Amino acid sequence: MKVKFKKIGKKYEGREAFTLRNINLEIEDKDFCVILGPSGCGKTTLLRMIAGLNSITEGDLLFDDMRVNKVASKDRDIAMVFQSYALYPHMTVYENMAFSLSMRKERKKIIHDRVMEAAEVLQIKDYLYSKPSDISGGQRQRVALGRAMVRKPKVFLMDEPLSNLDAKLREHMRVELVRLHKSLETTTIYVTHDQTEAMTMATKIVLMNDGKIQQAGKPEEFYNRPHNIFVAKFIGSPTMNLIQGKMLQGRFVSDDGTIQLTPKEEDLAYLKPFDQKSVTMGVRPERFISCDKISDRFECVIDVVEMLGKEKILYAKTKSNQDIIISTPGHYVYGEGEAHTFGFDLDAIHFFDTGTEERIN
Repeated sequence: MKVKFKKIGKKYEGREAFTLRNINLEIEDKDFCVILGPSGCGKTTLLRMIAGLNSITEGDLLFDDMRVNKVASKDRDIAMVFQSYALYPHMTVYENMAFSLSMRKERKKIIHDRVMEAAEVLQIKDYLYSKPSDISGGQRQRVALGRAMVRKPKVFLMDEPLSNLDAKLREHMRVELVRLHKSLETTTIYVTHDQTEAMTMATKIVLMNDGKIQQAGKPEEFYNRPHNIFVAKFIGSPTMNLIQGKMLQGRFVSDDGTIQLTPKEEDLAYLKPFDQKSVTMGVRPERFISCDKISDRFECVIDVVEMLGKEKILYAKTKSNQDIIISTPGHYVYGEGEAHTFGFDLDAIHFFDTGTEERIN
């Protein structure tokens, strides 16, 4: 099912400001859309509006081009998986999964077939007659997913369903959710503050901040072409290096003068209107080059080295005390207190208007 927002807004009673305002978004049928953002940005409010749990102050919410603003939650043909598993402790796994269908007075054979089908997909058939207290957190999360699956909804809504799991289990469940989505081909809208979940699972990401959409699109677009400084800083770990400076006759010069480079020829046309103006240069930590034989380079002293196995994260400072984060392969040898020279991968430089914080070009 296709979900569409047209100038959606939400204002809570007693508050002067809108929590959400002018939200325009289309989620295509069979998409796995991840709504991403920091705490308080409005992502859960948006999800609850889709579910019918929050009223809509202004604008239109459309399911397959049908306005559903006033349609009751139970009539929207959606299923929601919450952060807490919300399983009935006195019921077995089977009974928990069958509960919603039993309340609808479905025939016992239909209930049984759907529960067994979901249990097969989620690999929890061995636990169907166990109580929630007798199974692990990951298995309980699968039961919560199964309870939603048996309803065969047109849209799955998921509100940070993996946040209660440990790191290894979250990694496993991310893969399982992607496989599940491919198997069911059901439109899925998933809320999280975790960029790793968004980048690895989504077919479409919607990044929000302060009740507004900052960027929407495919995961690779967020990493390679962030629309503004907020997106650039939010996506990527370690975060993108942002260096303040000016364009001076086709050359970027940092405010302290220690970092300079000449952008690629095809970028100069975009940057020409910013000559003598303040711009912000962005460089991902992994896009620095350890090389003395290139013209655009700078010197720095390594302050801290983090060994992560496959990579080393270098926290360094330039001569003028500018902080730089550099990611290198784990087998490269660097020591704290050492001075090194690095250059720039010109294919991976980003420029932003310092005033508006919007991407240049």
